[in-house]
Amino acid sequence: MKKIILSCLLASLSVSQSLAQQVAPFKAGDRVAFVGNSITDGGHYHSYIWLYYMTHFPEERLWMANCGIGGDTAENILKRLDGDVFAKRPTVITLTFGMNDSGYFEYNGDNAEDFGNKQVAKSRENFLEIEKRLKGASDIRKIMIGTSPYDQTSTFNDNIFKNKNDYMQKIVAFQDSAAKANRWEMVDFNRPMTEVNLREQAKDPKFTLIGNDRVHPDNDGHMYMAYLFLKAQGMDGKPVAEVTIDGKGRVTGEENCKVTNVRRQNGVTTFDYLAESLPYPLDTIAHGWGFKRPQADIVKFCPEFIEEMNREQLTVKGLKGQYRLLIDEVLIDTLSAVQLQEGVNLATYRHTPQYQQACKVMALNEERWETERRFRDYAWLQYNFFMPRGLLDVNDEHAAEVFREGQKKDGWVAARRELYDKMIHQEVREAYQDEMKLLVDRIYQVNKPQTRHIRIEKIK
Repeated sequence: MKKIILSCLLASLSVSQSLAQQVAPFKAGDRVAFVGNSITDGGHYHSYIWLYYMTHFPEERLWMANCGIGGDTAENILKRLDGDVFAKRPTVITLTFGMNDSGYFEYNGDNAEDFGNKQVAKSRENFLEIEKRLKGASDIRKIMIGTSPYDQTSTFNDNIFKNKNDYMQKIVAFQDSAAKANRWEMVDFNRPMTEVNLREQAKDPKFTLIGNDRVHPDNDGHMYMAYLFLKAQGMDGKPVAEVTIDGKGRVTGEENCKVTNVRRQNGVTTFDYLAESLPYPLDTIAHGWGFKRPQADIVKFCPEFIEEMNREQLTVKGLKGQYRLLIDEVLIDTLSAVQLQEGVNLATYRHTPQYQQACKVMALNEERWETERRFRDYAWLQYNFFMPRGLLDVNDEHAAEVFREGQKKDGWVAARRELYDKMIHQEVREAYQDEMKLLVDRIYQVNKPQTRHIRIEKIK
């Protein structure tokens, strides 16, 4: 118990330190490549980060890419830097690894400490080679990301690789040292997520931000990763918009929006409202292979996300009685004058016209994520199956024959048979690329905030 309490205290200290780190916000025109393993490959944290920029900075078009491959270590990432990362012409690279580098079942063996230290040393050796390559790319911003944790404390089952995350934190530590030495940026997911696990497990020992394999965060865990990243970029405290109208019907507060045509008569207050951002939509459906919890579940263990990252505040003073709030003639809520005086966060209402507009952006972005995932499975085949055989990006009939033989012995290869039969053809790959571009183009058309008409009418 003492060990767990000490871990909590150390983790809490680390959280305060990590959240104080600053990572420069992305800017219009940035091309961001998120490099990692299966947590990046099959996960959503990068997609959720982009969704924040899509909704909060609708005029600043960006491009972001999933550059994760399942099973990768630093050694694997080093081998694909040119063909899979630099080839995408990024202006920013984020890099995370460590889950696979650190090993698995060996932590339950007799020589766990020796094994763990050797794995960390091997990972560092390969990272030093990556570091050389990144230092040579002087025109690219580098952001180190300390990997999400292996959950070694939840009691939802007995299948635990003892102390595995301790060695993963050693990998995070040498990333942090390299970031400081090279004046790169750094965000640590590991300790803040471990702190949440320990805090919530004190109430429910079976709680986990991670999935049933203790390795892959669920959608709510990925949303928390996005939250940590955005917080490191200084996005906390930036409202979607804030409007304050005083007792005389005058606009006395106006942030990130424009309010016009304010009228107050006969118990009715109306005005036109154009925000510069959309509220951040939180998906209530779980997406991704094996995931069970939706993105929206972040508010169960991180309710501060709403106040810090998703505040669309409407405050109306000087009223008495009960009122109906309508936006574009859609009834949003019935509120007391006291509630309006204290302020109402419109972003917590999923049926406002602006939230529904944001949901369209979210749906288009999710479709883009699904399409992009095909390229990550294709990349897995190219770098894990074909490259060791000297057939990287060959895609001819000989490569297809090698694939057909390989699938007989390797279930991971066989699972990608249907995808490879399509994506062996350049025209199919180009069509998928066109589809993603079309989706992004549509997102940056749909995401522009519209003028909304707000009506607050007295009912008693």
